[in-house]
Amino acid sequence: MDAFYIVLFFIIGTIFGSFFGVVGGRLPEGESIVTPRSNCNKCHHILKWYELIPIFSYIIQKGKCRICKANIPILYPIIELISGLLFAVSYFCFGFSKELLIALCIVSFLGIVIVSDITYLIIPDEVTIFFSVLIILIKAITFKFSDVIFSILSGILLFCIMYCIMILGNKIFKKETLGGADIKLMFFVGLILPPSLGIFTIFVSSCIALPISVFFLIKNKNSVIPYGPFILMALFLIYCFY
Repeated sequence: MDAFYIVLFFIIGTIFGSFFGVVGGRLPEGESIVTPRSNCNKCHHILKWYELIPIFSYIIQKGKCRICKANIPILYPIIELISGLLFAVSYFCFGFSKELLIALCIVSFLGIVIVSDITYLIIPDEVTIFFSVLIILIKAITFKFSDVIFSILSGILLFCIMYCIMILGNKIFKKETLGGADIKLMFFVGLILPPSLGIFTIFVSSCIALPISVFFLIKNKNSVIPYGPFILMALFLIYCFY
């Protein structure tokens, strides 16, 4: 039965991943995530249902629009695959529990941030606010009131710590080292993890980001590496295993 649910969560995750791609691609542009319906960015062909099957439609169409043959960004099927895998991992780690809800929130936030931060170097405030409020509501319903207060205070503390790191980094490197969205992201981290693990998240995210950043900086010295996705990746790893 567990295998059935793992597969089910993978399928559900890929479907949500498709939606995360839309949200991450449209919000930074100030577009509605509801209308218009999914369409080709070049010819604006409205996609049929069989062109929206997560992962498979991209493979069947060989990564191109069925009408104008424009390339479909590979980022979208990647997000669908990542979301499916992490939904499945979330169920595997937590089963049907309150912790599963929080894990799925992290994965959902990550899916949107990967698209928006890589494509536009933006993490929309409304997304951060939405998931922060959602975590608070989940904790308010399923945890003790004292846990909710502690989570909010932890979020504020981690926000302040990240802000101080930004100021220090700016002075050392004489340029902007962290975006404001990354600092706000630490409030979300604090809602989920205690301060000690929140600080550990910064360390783990830096370890994940370092080799990738070095690769892209060598390839293109003017590359700007988005840090938000790495924070959420580290958060998910730590939440699953602490």
